[in-house]
Amino acid sequence: MKVRSRALVAPVAADGTRVAGLGRGEVVFTSGSPLEIAETRKRAIGPTTSAALAAHPAPSTEQRPASAIPSVPRVVWQRRYGLVLRISDIAVVALAVLLAELIRFGTNVPSLTGLEGLDYTLVSVLIIAGWVWVLEIYQSRTSSIAGAGPEEYRRVWTATLSLFGVIAIVSMLFKLDIARGYLAIALPLGLIGLSVARVLARRVIRTMRRRGHLHSELLVVGEQESVRNFAQSLSRRPEDGYAIVGVCTPDHREPGVLDVAGVGVVPLFGHDGDIGAAIAASGADTVALASTAHLGPQGIRDLTWQLGELDIDVLVSPGMLDVAGPRLSVRHVGGMPLIRVAKPQYDGAKGFQKRGFDVCFSLLVLLAVLPIMLIAAAAIKLTSKGPVFYLSERTGLDGKPFRMIKFRTMTADAEQRLAEVIPLNETVGGVLFKIQRDPRVTPVGRWLRRYSIDELPQFINVLRGEMSVVGPRPPLPNEVQSYDKQVRRRLLVRPGITGLWQVSGRSDLSWEDSVRLDLFYVENWSMASDAVIAVKTAKAVWCGRGAY
Repeated sequence: MKVRSRALVAPVAADGTRVAGLGRGEVVFTSGSPLEIAETRKRAIGPTTSAALAAHPAPSTEQRPASAIPSVPRVVWQRRYGLVLRISDIAVVALAVLLAELIRFGTNVPSLTGLEGLDYTLVSVLIIAGWVWVLEIYQSRTSSIAGAGPEEYRRVWTATLSLFGVIAIVSMLFKLDIARGYLAIALPLGLIGLSVARVLARRVIRTMRRRGHLHSELLVVGEQESVRNFAQSLSRRPEDGYAIVGVCTPDHREPGVLDVAGVGVVPLFGHDGDIGAAIAASGADTVALASTAHLGPQGIRDLTWQLGELDIDVLVSPGMLDVAGPRLSVRHVGGMPLIRVAKPQYDGAKGFQKRGFDVCFSLLVLLAVLPIMLIAAAAIKLTSKGPVFYLSERTGLDGKPFRMIKFRTMTADAEQRLAEVIPLNETVGGVLFKIQRDPRVTPVGRWLRRYSIDELPQFINVLRGEMSVVGPRPPLPNEVQSYDKQVRRRLLVRPGITGLWQVSGRSDLSWEDSVRLDLFYVENWSMASDAVIAVKTAKAVWCGRGAY
């Protein structure tokens, strides 16, 4: 997430005048006489907001951040992104269907059985057109789901499977004998191709967003504390596509700035009930309500009406942190939308599934990497004195101690030399002990750590029921002694060989970030998230990020 002030550093026209116009959220600068500019401004934001602008001008240039990131208006980049996806969808679907036709029938394309005048080339054209149309109907290309979350993939798969379900029903009802092999080839080819295209498009848009482009520009409204928490949460994931361009708080009537830790200086606009002035001055295309107590139900309704007239998107934060989407569901009770938060599930069917996955996956991995483990054990034994394995005392499920098995990567006297390296600890806060270039690590050990080969014996701990494949980082006993009630929730599940901490920076993470990721996993884990983390772990290990 980047903090921008595009509207606040507006270029000045040749005659020294400028104006901000509000349409789909972008800021439009014009030149001309003062009378023409005034009329343009009134048409764009209306008389009420024009009066408010006069009463509450934007913060002065002395208060703005030194640099501002130029931005493509949302309506422009959304249109371009949708066009790129539409072209890629047509290309992928056409290639999948025509390739299926070629593989199934070769160059001699027959007619459809029962309809002699309809050959499979025409059938392929109809399927391609229907496939592209269904993807459009399911809004699989909308920018609101671009770049983050599983919704984009879900819509692509749902649209595709719905189309082929309709084809099957129509074939049965009208007794059309469409070759099953032809459809059986087209379906997986199309699904894989569309998914890969979405992955590539997502990588591009995430890269652009990290560089400060292709964002929805956000005006955050609420109490100061709620606004600060909201901004800090957004700053952790710039790829989600929101950049804060200003904030409105009910306890400030005059414009200024708000300094948010970890984010920077954010323009602060006066708020007297008419938010249109702040929208026009900031150039926001989306308004987020970080807290709603100061508005009340009637005020929220009036605000959504006002923003609807300005074509501004509205987001409402429920005020909860670190709750995953699958745990949330919306119910309408008494005319009010209520968010139900499901309780975390650690036992029952989900626990049985996780244990079954752990055992099967661990057996497969140990069989696959047995040669590597034998080579690693021989290298350790031949290059340094001491045992091959290192048994580390750790704390597991419900605070029960166990011995975690690792390949030894340090010298045999590493424990005796601990006092001399404690001053070299690079972790802020001192709870964790991490040194990027620990002098006790052997040359072979450094190589084993680089690719996490030293952790392979931990799959034995998984088979023994002491660890899980995916879970929180296994803590040392002295770490657990410093836990407060909140952090002790990490012990509600088995510690893992990998986890969110492993795919988010590993040893490069601070203590606070490590705890936050572990608690998020404990509260929101699922088999689907475990599978995603396992795949991301392979990439993190290959790249060697944060491994030392």
